[in-house]
Amino acid sequence: MSAIPELTQTPEPQYVMSADGHRIATYSWGDDADPTVVLVHGFASSTRDNWVNTGWVRDLQRAGYRVLAIDQRGHGRSDKPHDPRDYAMPILVADVEAVLDTYLIDTASYVGYSLGARVGWEVAQVEQERLTRVVLGGVPDGVPLSRLDLGQARAFVEDGVPVADRVTQNYVQLIERVGGNDLRALLAIAEGLRSSGVADPDPEYAPRQPILFATGSLDAIIEGSRALAAACPQGRFLEIPGRHHFNAPGSRVFRETALEFLAAG
Repeated sequence: MSAIPELTQTPEPQYVMSADGHRIATYSWGDDADPTVVLVHGFASSTRDNWVNTGWVRDLQRAGYRVLAIDQRGHGRSDKPHDPRDYAMPILVADVEAVLDTYLIDTASYVGYSLGARVGWEVAQVEQERLTRVVLGGVPDGVPLSRLDLGQARAFVEDGVPVADRVTQNYVQLIERVGGNDLRALLAIAEGLRSSGVADPDPEYAPRQPILFATGSLDAIIEGSRALAAACPQGRFLEIPGRHHFNAPGSRVFRETALEFLAAG
C-alpha cells in the first residue's frame, strides 16, 4: 500500500472511558516514541472531518509527529448522550485529561479548532507543564456556540421547522454535511454549555505557554480571538486570509504556520 492512502485513512477508534462512564473515541497515528500532537475538533465535526480530510494528520505525520486525535463526546464515534448536563465545560476538559492520562502522555502539543480550541484554552491552563505548545484555531472569546439561536435550532431538531437565522443556518449545514451526526446530542451540547454557567475566557488567567491563535479574516470572532492572543504572555496571532469560521481548518496557510510554530519548540 502506498504512503498516501495510509496518511488519509482513519483507523478504528480506541476507546477511553470518561470519569462519568462515557466512551471517548481516540485515534493514533505514528510511533509512540515521536513527539505527540493532540488534535481536538470543533462543534458538529469529528476527527475525520476536521483533521484527516483537511490534511492535518498527513502533514503532522510527515513532519515526524505521533498524532493522537479525539472525537469529543457527542461527536464522531464517541458516545452521544442527550442530556445537556453531560456537556458542561469542566466535563469536556476532563475528557481530554482522561485521554492524556490513559495514553500516559507526559508532554505533548495541542491543536484545537472552534469548540476544541475553547476546550483547549481551559486544558492549557490546568496542564501548563504537560501541554508545551498550543494552537487554538477559531477560538470563541465568549461562551461557545453563543451565536447559535437555540430556539430555532430546537424547533428544527424536534419539528423540522426551517431555520431563518443565518448563523444558525451555517451550523445546520455543517451538521448535515458531516455524516453520523446526532442532532439531539448536538443540541444538548449547545444547551449544556449555556446552562452550565461557562464563563468567557478570562485573560487574567491566560495560559503561559507559547500559543498560536489563528482565525479567518472573514470570521466574526476575529477581534475577540486577537484580543485573547494579546493577553497571553507568549501569544501569537495568525489571520487566516480569505477564510470564515467554517472553512478555516482546510487552509494551507493555517496548517503550514501551525507546523512551523510546533517545530519551534
